Amino acid sequence: MTPRRPRRHPRRHPRRRPPRAGDPGLVIAAAFAVAIALGTGLLLLPVSSAGEAGASVLDSAFTATSAICVTGLVTVETGTHWSMAGQLVILGLMQVGGLGFVTGATLLVVLVSRRLGLRARLAAQAQSGNLDLSDVRRVLRNVVLFTAVGEAVTAVVLGMRLATAYDLAPGAAAWEGLFHAVSAFNNAGFVLWPENAATFAGDPWILLPVALAVVVGGLGFPVMFELVRGWRPRTWSVTTRITVVTSGALLVAGTVLLTALEYRNPATLGPMGVGEKLLAGFFSAVMPRSGGFNVVEVGAMTPESWLATDVLMFIGGGSASTAGGIKVTTFGLLAAVLWAEVRGEADVDVGRRRIPLANQRQALAVALLGVGLTMVSTFVLLGVSGQDLDRVLFEALSALGTVGLSTGITAELPGAGQVVLIVLMFVGRLGPLALASALALRERPRHYQRPEERTIIG
Repeated sequence: MTPRRPRRHPRRHPRRRPPRAGDPGLVIAAAFAVAIALGTGLLLLPVSSAGEAGASVLDSAFTATSAICVTGLVTVETGTHWSMAGQLVILGLMQVGGLGFVTGATLLVVLVSRRLGLRARLAAQAQSGNLDLSDVRRVLRNVVLFTAVGEAVTAVVLGMRLATAYDLAPGAAAWEGLFHAVSAFNNAGFVLWPENAATFAGDPWILLPVALAVVVGGLGFPVMFELVRGWRPRTWSVTTRITVVTSGALLVAGTVLLTALEYRNPATLGPMGVGEKLLAGFFSAVMPRSGGFNVVEVGAMTPESWLATDVLMFIGGGSASTAGGIKVTTFGLLAAVLWAEVRGEADVDVGRRRIPLANQRQALAVALLGVGLTMVSTFVLLGVSGQDLDRVLFEALSALGTVGLSTGITAELPGAGQVVLIVLMFVGRLGPLALASALALRERPRHYQRPEERTIIG
């Protein structure tokens, strides 16, 4: 009798575990969505509008999304359409969006229970940058303190200048100083002034504090903390080195380029003196990093200036900062990869450190997804709006980079176009953070390699 062979069970391949509700990317997205819904509801209240008609659902949702995503694009005038209560709601949304909703929620956990679970720490880590889990409490405390001090100093300088040079009542000057300090430090771009910062063209006591707040808020908290601890470049990490060098280069290049392009434009810098032109050119180069203020009418700029601003808006500011865009670290890392490839080097080195291949792939993924989103959204906006390509591209990049600059067509777009901008602002604020954290957390080692085969490039 032939012995029976043991029955073999079919081999089961492990299924990929679906993302859980507590994963950092989903936590961040859900938190921002809830904040937008809450802000929309508050802005819909009759007390939030200055007029008797009130605000529409679309205007309220657009404003709430723009504020929580610290963008600054608006469909209605902030200073005239919204009452003091509505402006307070916008101020609160800007502050929550700047600090990061997840960071604020984690702070609440710390204050209440004095304990941080692993998942909450990972969520805060995704919002605050690559930080050691044991340092999260200290970092969150420093972030809040640093933000409060930066906003307070900016608010005092602006308030005193508005009260002494522009004859504003002390209460009005203090309120406008506080509102614009929060807006600038969080790179939000909301203003109460009818002509934006153009009212103060040539006034360094207004423009320079606003620009400095935008730069500091856009560098990123990890970079600022490292700069405070030591000013010697030898002690800087690769992230700080790339952020500082790339930000400085873009700022200088943007100032020179925009000043030169608009120098004789009678609708922008033409009528100004040389000093005022340089100040306005510097201010205009700072704002595309995600600031959103404008000292000249953006719609009157030359197409060449629009294109230069498009590039600056797409790059954005520093990682783990209040700025948007693909981030200067992504751009700087890709530039280092290109430089290494041109020189024929096998490794990418920055500051005597070798950049891991996984880090390079993450930067490439973020940049290419940004390009893809820009192309798709621009195509859709062209179809629903009927506007020119250069204006639509500018608007799409401003929303995706959470910048807030506009050529003046935001309010003219149909409802479908404004919904597209809402989605772009939401994705632009959360996309790079969520994507980078998801790629880092889902990285899995592979215990085998397939045969290698090169493809034809070019």
